Amino acid sequence: MAIPLLSLVGAGPGDPELITLKAIKAIGQADVILYDALVNESLLQYAAPGAIIRFTGKRYGCHILSQEEINRLIVSDARAYGHVVRLKGGDPFIFGRAAEEIEAARSAGIPVQVVPGISSALAVPAGQMIPLTWRGTAESFWVTTGTTRDGSISKDIHLAARSSATVIILMAMSRLEAIMDIFMEAGKADLPAAIIQEGSTPREKMVKGTVKDITFRARHAELSNPAVIVVGEVVNLYDSLLPAHIQGIAGNLNTHPA
Repeated sequence: MAIPLLSLVGAGPGDPELITLKAIKAIGQADVILYDALVNESLLQYAAPGAIIRFTGKRYGCHILSQEEINRLIVSDARAYGHVVRLKGGDPFIFGRAAEEIEAARSAGIPVQVVPGISSALAVPAGQMIPLTWRGTAESFWVTTGTTRDGSISKDIHLAARSSATVIILMAMSRLEAIMDIFMEAGKADLPAAIIQEGSTPREKMVKGTVKDITFRARHAELSNPAVIVVGEVVNLYDSLLPAHIQGIAGNLNTHPA
């Protein structure tokens, strides 16, 4: 009889090479893999022959399964087949609703382990040579969601806009203009901002600007989710840290509308 187990595994930001060895090992040991929309499907090649693979993707405005249905599926698959790997984009504990899945599994008597992943909040700006901290420029950073469960803008955005920290905002493209208005109200109209869509993948696209014009630039470039928004003086370091011979290549790959 199979022994039930739930592994919450972080798949990283999208580049299939940005996944940990421990995560690959867990995928290979799984009897069932439940993977999300932001997971690079090439990672499924590490699954064992005969493993059951189910897509459980959720994106803004499009849910294949509700969270409650996913919780029930975790429990039923673990009881029926054994080791369930819940494969999530980025890191399971950063806006991944992992706590709800852990609670569902443990309430059913199913043990849980977590394999951390590289969060897009950190990796995507780094891939564009945007450091989140820089001595004398930014001593800290916020990572926040753009919207709450009911669709309203997170109150933390108001606090972050008044700080001197770098602000990284996830899942916020649908409320981009309203969020930038909050920064404007905090006197940050000229603060540098960047938006990176599908970071770390071949489809990556970035726009840079300031709080007052980044919404226009993003619309002009037709950016949408999944995207990472970075607001702070560190955005200006992109040009100084990127080698000159790479800047020409990056200019062809990224989108910087005038």
